[in-house]
Amino acid sequence: MSAIAVEAAPGGKPVKPRRSREVSWGNPLTYFIALVFIAICLAPVVYIVLGGFRTNSQITKHPAAFPSPWEFGNYLDVLKSATFWGEFANSTVVSLATTIGVVVLGVMVSFVLARYDFAGKGALYSLFAAGLMFPMTVAITPLYILVKDLGMMNSLAGVIVPQIAFSLPTTVIILVPFLKAIPEEIEEAASIDGASRLGFFWRMVIPLSLPGVVTVGILAFVASWNSYLLPLFILNDQSTFTLPLGVQAFSSQYSVDTAKVLAFTSLSMLPALIFFSLFERRIVGGLTGAVKG
Repeated sequence: MSAIAVEAAPGGKPVKPRRSREVSWGNPLTYFIALVFIAICLAPVVYIVLGGFRTNSQITKHPAAFPSPWEFGNYLDVLKSATFWGEFANSTVVSLATTIGVVVLGVMVSFVLARYDFAGKGALYSLFAAGLMFPMTVAITPLYILVKDLGMMNSLAGVIVPQIAFSLPTTVIILVPFLKAIPEEIEEAASIDGASRLGFFWRMVIPLSLPGVVTVGILAFVASWNSYLLPLFILNDQSTFTLPLGVQAFSSQYSVDTAKVLAFTSLSMLPALIFFSLFERRIVGGLTGAVKG
């Protein structure tokens, strides 16, 4: 029989040998299905990016092949275009303004709904929850009339304001659980120390709810950057086009040059992809916190 050696502690008491933890990798079928879904999601993006490094003849002869040789002229031509950078600037202004508006207004509304009791509180929260079931596609015609009556047609403000309004329901639904989870003892301690309600809001509420604030900010930025339907109705002058509209206009102008269209499309979606990839963990953490709350 094989004997198992038992280590002795300095006090003379035997110490049980440590057992290595076995790692359970789960069902291989689960990994296979996950890889299939990942491939389905990434395949169009990879095709568009690689297509920008090819020539039109390469795309015509072998649509699914890798670039051979690699053609960098398509991307360089797009980067040298003043039209691309103008549309890039418009998308940046619209996305940043929308994000700031959504975060500021969303935090204020969520703070009131989470920390104060008043008549109609449940109805107001239900109204924001119902906004999740009301897509912009349904409201695009009356929204177009309203923006036209306000004199904001063909301006970036005509895109920013409606986007803020339609992003607020998601923001409120995510932030209210974060703000409810803040213990009341902290607010009482802050008031004893002489902090006003506004001071408690800026010094305590915002830092403690930062994961949720970052999450709604990222979601608002990415949604605004990729928005196509609203700018299509509001913006008519090419000087005010955002990048999604710019892709459509560019593809119509250079419909024969497929490789250059793919390069323009790749550069247009690249900022949103990078932004989302960098803050992916914060989004998951923020949504997890909202569910726990």
